[in-house]
Amino acid sequence: MGKNLIIYYSRRGENYVGGQIKSIAKGNTHYAAEFIAQAVNGDLFEIETVIPYAEDYKSCIEKAKHEMCNNARPELKRYLTDISQYSTIFVCGPCWWGTYPMAVFSQLERLEWEGKKVVALMTHEGSGIANSERDLKKYCVGATVGKGLAVVGSQVQAHEKDIKEWAKSQV
Repeated sequence: MGKNLIIYYSRRGENYVGGQIKSIAKGNTHYAAEFIAQAVNGDLFEIETVIPYAEDYKSCIEKAKHEMCNNARPELKRYLTDISQYSTIFVCGPCWWGTYPMAVFSQLERLEWEGKKVVALMTHEGSGIANSERDLKKYCVGATVGKGLAVVGSQVQAHEKDIKEWAKSQV
């Protein structure tokens, strides 16, 4: 068994939670990524954009929609350049307009995926796994795509055990 990596984007601040917009101190996907790292003894890599998304939820999702429609690649504060030491890579993010935030693809397109296993975790408030697995196949050329997991974001903490069991089943 090789090393495991968890690449994730998570949003704190205003989020859509159980049908309402609420402010959260730590993003739901961040919790899920930590649970995976604990379960598989993995390394965490947080994706952070140079220009942060708006604190206001509605402004954020409008920008996310614009980025998706234009296939934008927001600049990141830092990039992974080498994943050769990892065998399984979990890619975790919130479901924005049916897929990961475009910032996730800013990172994924820069990596060499041949011979890797890549697995999706998508937090959502009703969208499920959406197109995350399809998009991993598209952007992680040469990787095998494992069985992803969709978790309702507002319920992530209550599903710690489920997330950890799923993660262990993927390595």
